[in-house]
Amino acid sequence: MDNLVRSTIAFVHDHQAWGVPIVFVLAFCESFAFVSLLVPATGILLGVGGLIAAAELGFWPMWFAAALGAIVGDWLAYWLALYFKDRVLRTWPLAGNPDLVARGVAFFKKWGMLAVFVGRFFGPFRAVVPLIAGLNAMPWLNFQIANVASAAVWAAGILLPGFIGVRWLME
Repeated sequence: MDNLVRSTIAFVHDHQAWGVPIVFVLAFCESFAFVSLLVPATGILLGVGGLIAAAELGFWPMWFAAALGAIVGDWLAYWLALYFKDRVLRTWPLAGNPDLVARGVAFFKKWGMLAVFVGRFFGPFRAVVPLIAGLNAMPWLNFQIANVASAAVWAAGILLPGFIGVRWLME
């Protein structure tokens, strides 16, 4: 995994024109249900944050790509659950983790829109909450308000530590 993180950051450095699309895909993978288990996007995005400062890439296009990727990832999970209903619960890894689903349902029922917002920042809930919101037919507008707001904050939170750290070191 460590090699994948390093080589992806090096690729973005060497092919800066691909930076924005790569950040979009990484944020999508980090946000879409359970793909984040397979793609080490968090480490790469933290590294890309530093690369933005070191290579003097534009922060705002990268932030926008990260936020948009996160929005699309959660929206797709929500839509799939809304459309496919309980069949989603019979897929990997949900089928093997009924306790995770039960905790996600309880969390969602207690907090509603706030669960969608806060869920983005906690690993196991990040993959489950959009699905649970769709399964519970959360109104689309309520879901999107929480989705877009949390994605904007998350994108800043994932890119800024590396960005600020490298800027600080370069002074």
